[in-house]
Amino acid sequence: MQSHDVDVAIIGGGHNGLVAAAYLAQAGKSVVVLEQHDVLGGAAISAKAFDGVDAKLSRYSYLVSLLPKRIIDDLGLDVTTAPRRYGSFSPAPDGTAGLLIDKIDAEATERSFDSVGAGSDFEAWNKFYAKTETIAQRLFPTVLEPLKTESEVRDLLGPELWNEFFARPIGETIADAFESDLVQGTVMTDALIGTFASNRDAELDANKCFLYHVIGNQTGEWNIPVGGMGAVTSSMAARAREFGAELRSGCEVLSIGDLGSDTTTDSPARNVTYRQGGDAHTVSARFVLANVARPVLESLRGRSSAHTIEGAQVKVNMMLQRLPKLKPGTDPVAAFGGTLHINEGFKQLETAFEQASRGEIPNPLPCEIYCHSITDPSILGDGLRKSGAQTLTVFALQTPHSLLRDNDNTVMRQKLQDAVIDSINSVLSEDIRDLLLVDANGKPCIETKTTLDLERALGLPGGNIFHAPLSWPFVLDNSPLSTPAERWGVDTPEPRIFFCGSTARRGGAVSGIGGHNAAMAVLEFDQGHD
Repeated sequence: MQSHDVDVAIIGGGHNGLVAAAYLAQAGKSVVVLEQHDVLGGAAISAKAFDGVDAKLSRYSYLVSLLPKRIIDDLGLDVTTAPRRYGSFSPAPDGTAGLLIDKIDAEATERSFDSVGAGSDFEAWNKFYAKTETIAQRLFPTVLEPLKTESEVRDLLGPELWNEFFARPIGETIADAFESDLVQGTVMTDALIGTFASNRDAELDANKCFLYHVIGNQTGEWNIPVGGMGAVTSSMAARAREFGAELRSGCEVLSIGDLGSDTTTDSPARNVTYRQGGDAHTVSARFVLANVARPVLESLRGRSSAHTIEGAQVKVNMMLQRLPKLKPGTDPVAAFGGTLHINEGFKQLETAFEQASRGEIPNPLPCEIYCHSITDPSILGDGLRKSGAQTLTVFALQTPHSLLRDNDNTVMRQKLQDAVIDSINSVLSEDIRDLLLVDANGKPCIETKTTLDLERALGLPGGNIFHAPLSWPFVLDNSPLSTPAERWGVDTPEPRIFFCGSTARRGGAVSGIGGHNAAMAVLEFDQGHD
């Protein structure tokens, strides 16, 4: 074994690990990042998913909202995001019209509300999202600060916003705000992405999910990462290296040892053992930042145990010859230019929850689609761009990991893919399968990722894209905040091991918030011990 001593060892080279490495190296700390895959970036990568097809797909993570501009500026990241002109398109159940949210043409949006028989909801829509923007403006600046308490956040927002968005099920607030089932469902989807919950979720998990979807950078806008998600993490890695961090890929971490004494400094340190190229190595670090889920960390500490964490989504990536035509006759560029909501009416979402709770694949399956290449064609090679080809990413809701547990993953993957195709085709005037490009082997360009696939590929427990159920971006009034790790929401039960990824409080999505906050906890700890 070889020994290498550093201030901080970071387990996992996803975007949060890279952000933490950059901040710490910038502050003069010695840092090593250990990433098990050959490519840095974790779930925030770009990949050529189909043989011989020159398209860099954002394979697992698609859009950016929660990455604070402050992190981009602090680290000098070369990250550009592009806004989508259209917010969303939701086809009406009868297929004759659809609700199109045009972010630069309010009159066109109002006419669209009228076209689906929801004219009275247009003003309600503006009022509702004015409230969420107020929450975003007041709350988002706090995510890069030590944690506030529940009382402090309640006082910050005021009783009306607190009661409507934090104290009662978000589905009830949505149902009271709008009359149209189609409008209610369009709004409700932000509460269910990656979260399995009823519209009347008394546990308020849906509220937490909704909150993180509407507060990003004080606007809640979800933008396209120019160059693909890999461009974001490549810039983070480049800056971390420039600041002096050592980034190692192909390193499988095997264990994290107990606190011991660093032989060179006589200060408490932990040994992290990992395998690279078939050889075992050990690095001794004063701090360990875990950019992994809690069950993974427990396993590395020799305390592996069963967990009940589960995700609730299916992801499908595909390459099309062109955008498909829709039954309502809507311009495909407009329909696919934002988020296309399919079979996501309010009642449909609840029915899907009930069906999945019984162990059934929902029928119809609620789906939403993103088309990266409309806004950012740079991810396509010249030939694909000239041909009119487009990428599509489908995110299916209300499909909990429990559907996979007692079934063959290969069989269920195909069944879920078929359900996605059926759901999409229900709003099209042509079969989307006829538009699929084929790869160099003659196979259709479509790949489906189940929760089990995500667990195996990325270490996400139960395929949960947030690593664990989301938590509020604040703590209860009586919560201990006596240590830097507790104050920044990155604490684990063990000293000098901090969460720095999505498991951290205020983690989840491509944000870098967990990485920033873990780095601040390390720096505050050291400052207090100088």
